[in-house]
Amino acid sequence: MPSVAFLSTDNLEDFFVYDELLVPYFNQQGWKVDTVSWHKTTENWSRFDYVIVRSTWDYQQHAEAFLHCLKEIDASTATLLNPLALMQWNIEKYYLKDLKREGVPIVDTRWETTFNNDVIDSAFEQFDSEAIVIKPVLSANADDTFRLKRESWSESASLLAKTFEQRHFMIQPFLSSIVEEGEYSLFYFGGALSHAIKKVPQKGDFRVQEEHGGSLHTVNVDSAQRVIAEKALAAMPCDALYARVDLVKQNNQWAVMELELIEPSLYFNLDERSPLRFVDALLKVHEVANNR
Repeated sequence: MPSVAFLSTDNLEDFFVYDELLVPYFNQQGWKVDTVSWHKTTENWSRFDYVIVRSTWDYQQHAEAFLHCLKEIDASTATLLNPLALMQWNIEKYYLKDLKREGVPIVDTRWETTFNNDVIDSAFEQFDSEAIVIKPVLSANADDTFRLKRESWSESASLLAKTFEQRHFMIQPFLSSIVEEGEYSLFYFGGALSHAIKKVPQKGDFRVQEEHGGSLHTVNVDSAQRVIAEKALAAMPCDALYARVDLVKQNNQWAVMELELIEPSLYFNLDERSPLRFVDALLKVHEVANNR
């Protein structure tokens, strides 16, 4: 009986998790599924055929330990998905530079290593914007992400200095389209589009995650969105079992906000066929591996 582990974390009580919707489809194929916290240092990963990184939603707080866990899994007989090299490439948002070099439109970004007030003032001028967003290069769940307004940002200067004093960070213009139209997420399993959603922040906020009050809607996407999303996938260093491409409107054109390959929510609850598509994608990986 093939076995798969969903890599998770210790405490998910403040999160929405939908990976359990996959389990019946795996069971129908005769597969056994366990959920294991990445914090469990005594786990024998070789007892699984596959370890799929799913709800490891505190990894950004312990990045070095998390990468050590992934390397241990990769060194076992289990197949780590997504592949280690792909997640190492994706864990810091510098991968956006690679996408841009490959001609993928991304949200305008300023990259910084040292925080000071002049950097913020300069970013407002560079983007000619009344609002900007600052966040760590290594981040998830919108943790330590701030929207700053030109006329009032200095009120947060001490908090920002403390938050970013030892962290590389990125600054982007705040895009009003996120509030007015929302952020689109396209989900690919085994390289094929499964489903897409639109995420809209709650009134007064700019964060689209459910945990921050965002609302979610299933949508159909147009060819322009698919072209950009699939160009981003083509720029990856290797293939992915699953990928989520987040798109927003910038200057009335689609741009990649993020390409998520480590632990994105895949919102299986919003498309009833999506769990089956995910399982089928893994079955194809398994079939290819067995036919080598």
